[in-house]
Amino acid sequence: MFSPQYPRCTSGFEDRKMTSSASTTKSMTHVFTRQVQEVKTPKSDINALILDYLTVAGYPNAAAKFSTEANLSPQQPTSAIQARQQIQTFIHKGEIENATHALNELDPSILDEDEPLHFALLRLQLVELIRKSRPGDDIGPALEFAQTQLGPKAPRTPQFLEDLEKTMSLLVFDHDKLDPSLSALLEPSLRRDVATKVNQAILDRQQQRRDAAIRHLVQMRAWSENTVRKETKKDLPPRLDLGLDGDDSDKNESENGHEPMVTT
Repeated sequence: MFSPQYPRCTSGFEDRKMTSSASTTKSMTHVFTRQVQEVKTPKSDINALILDYLTVAGYPNAAAKFSTEANLSPQQPTSAIQARQQIQTFIHKGEIENATHALNELDPSILDEDEPLHFALLRLQLVELIRKSRPGDDIGPALEFAQTQLGPKAPRTPQFLEDLEKTMSLLVFDHDKLDPSLSALLEPSLRRDVATKVNQAILDRQQQRRDAAIRHLVQMRAWSENTVRKETKKDLPPRLDLGLDGDDSDKNESENGHEPMVTT
């Protein structure tokens, strides 16, 4: 026997369910988070921060393209950014001699007047020479470089001497069984650290800011959060996100050998 099928009248129920769900979600959101979400930052300010980062960090192609798309005036000529980019690329690749030559061509007074930076570059070059000296290979080039380039400088500064002695230890021990303090010398982080210092030194010489504005903003936000938590006892969420998750920063990595953009 045929039984007619009647349509289910659920639209009103579903609407009420969705409204109730949205209301519940909103009520569960911390009041501070809701206030933050209600703040609308001008897009022009965000664009200016992005361009500033691309310029200071040394992404010439991205900076040029973004300044055009966002209708902003470039902060530095593309050629100036490219020069810094090239030097950083050499360092990230471990081509320290090339980086030093490029830096001297750009401004020879930087290394002449900044001995710690010069020593850091020379030490990194020694690390790269040792990296190539596998067990059983000729360590002569590394020893000669240490004696002629770093040896005369190290005794003048205790920290230089300590750094040189630690680096020379890499010639004695198997690179696969190094103490963490020594294995760190062979990690990419040492290249990144030296590349950052060189970039900042160039910016200083050009009378530009050493760090991107967004880095200072993040530091200021962290300081403000800590101050509010400790001194005012205000009710804040357990964790405040920066809102930087899932960005496309690492897309610029291939442009100059940089690691993904870091803001903290």
